[in-house]
Amino acid sequence: MHNLTRGQPTNENAINNVAKPNTPSAYPAYRLPTYGFVKPPELRGQPQVIYPIVIVGAGLSGLTLACRLAQLGVAAVLLDEDNTVGVKGASSRGICYTQQSLEIFSRLGIFERIAAKGVAWHTGRTFAGNDEVFSFDLRERQQFSHSVQPPFINIQQFYIEMFLVERIQALNHTQPLVDLRWKSRVTGFSQNDDLATLQVQTPAGTYALQAQHVIDASGSHTPFHAWVGANMDSKRGDDRWCIADVRFKHTPPAERHTWIEAPFNDNRAVWQHLMADDVWRIDYQMAPDADPAYVSREDVVRERLRKQFGPKVECELVWVGPYAYKSQCLHRLRHGRLFFIGDTAKVVSPFGARGGNTGIADADNLAWKLAAVVRGRAPGELLGSYHPERHQAAQRNVQVTNRTARFLRAPQGAERLFRDATIGLAKQHAFARPLINTGRMAEANRYTLSNVCQDNGGFMVQNTSVQFADRTHGTLADLINWANGHMLLLVFGELSTKDIARLQSLTKLAFVRAVQVVHKKPAQVLECVTDTNKQLRQACHAEKSQWVLVRPDAYVAAKGKTLNAQLVKSLAMSLALH
Repeated sequence: MHNLTRGQPTNENAINNVAKPNTPSAYPAYRLPTYGFVKPPELRGQPQVIYPIVIVGAGLSGLTLACRLAQLGVAAVLLDEDNTVGVKGASSRGICYTQQSLEIFSRLGIFERIAAKGVAWHTGRTFAGNDEVFSFDLRERQQFSHSVQPPFINIQQFYIEMFLVERIQALNHTQPLVDLRWKSRVTGFSQNDDLATLQVQTPAGTYALQAQHVIDASGSHTPFHAWVGANMDSKRGDDRWCIADVRFKHTPPAERHTWIEAPFNDNRAVWQHLMADDVWRIDYQMAPDADPAYVSREDVVRERLRKQFGPKVECELVWVGPYAYKSQCLHRLRHGRLFFIGDTAKVVSPFGARGGNTGIADADNLAWKLAAVVRGRAPGELLGSYHPERHQAAQRNVQVTNRTARFLRAPQGAERLFRDATIGLAKQHAFARPLINTGRMAEANRYTLSNVCQDNGGFMVQNTSVQFADRTHGTLADLINWANGHMLLLVFGELSTKDIARLQSLTKLAFVRAVQVVHKKPAQVLECVTDTNKQLRQACHAEKSQWVLVRPDAYVAAKGKTLNAQLVKSLAMSLALH
């Protein structure tokens, strides 16, 4: 996903000078909601309490985490130093949301709003000069083919954040669990064996906030890195880009186009995406020594648009701004009672939608584990599985996006020769076209290093459709929500009397819910769904398995051929009960 917080161009002052005139008064298309500051209980003389969870940062990952915790009935405090979503006066930021994120949003109850507002897509075309050198249709790939959600939806990031805030507010009407605290800036952090303490600055004064667990979702420039002495691998690129959010009077074809060598941009790369409100996101690669203020100047951007779309193009500039790349990955995503998620954990280049989407996955991974520990369903050791799973994902995404960045602006030598040869061959021969690398599209990461998944698990199950006993239609997401934070045991096919007795005994435990999955015949146990086309079984890679243990984040913990001691062992392992 595109993410404007991934790095800063070299000329920091020039960036600031450019950003100032690009405020809502100059580009009025983006109107962000504002949320009122409420004086916290700590400043109203109420007794000090230790909160189970405090989240710092109301961006994509922080709001996703808070929303999932509220859905699971777990209290949390969410702090944000602003009073709105997105960035005031800034662009659409992230726009490309993966199928995995859309499935998470389906479980959170906001997918329908996203689908109604955004633009779904599954195909893309890549050009070198005037020649098409690569195209794809994600629906033809098995890893995208089973879900009821599309492979991607384009929508401005602030809409997602706004939908999440409103969903949290709606959940709070039923049971007030998430305390949204706006205009609350964290200025200090300390921790010991018993608790963590944050210093919070507000318009009404500064106070101390105590918590059992703290999650930093405040972005790549977080002060928490320094406060805990976090080590990281970091690399700042010299690639320079100019982003333009544009609304045309006569719109181009609604396709995702990329150019490796765009003749209208000095043979540099260009991205062209349609998103909500009929606004197009166009990313122009600039020269490494380009002046950020100059390339983002309105008259320069309009001339660039005329080169691309013709001298008579009529359009409105919704937002314009420069940006640069940085890749960064922490060595440890957990420091005592502090967890890093989203851009605080890693920063990647935007190629293939691997930025904000991985932050959403971070939040979904951590949320159910925090809920299980806070609710007493699992020991604290379960939280130790967050780092190996999401750190593996972070490292993979940094690696993949760095390769794309080097392909797009390959250094002189062997890499430049390979790139040029690949482009030349792709214009003539199909075998070379998959080597064109303008971004390997993101899919759910596999957890091969997990300490709570069996070797045959660690992959995410697509959100397939099912039919319930009353013949109504639903999805795997409905089953996961029904399980309410418990492990979901899917049992396929016919069951013997002995198997039924084992299941009934197992489901008496407080941390597992079982569902029989049949293809035609009626249910033999209380809860049952029909998987007529065996899509759920295929998505679980369970053609030879009788059961699959699915976690609350839709990842498979384990699968097996018979209902025996292996199932009990796998269940214990998935919750760190060994």
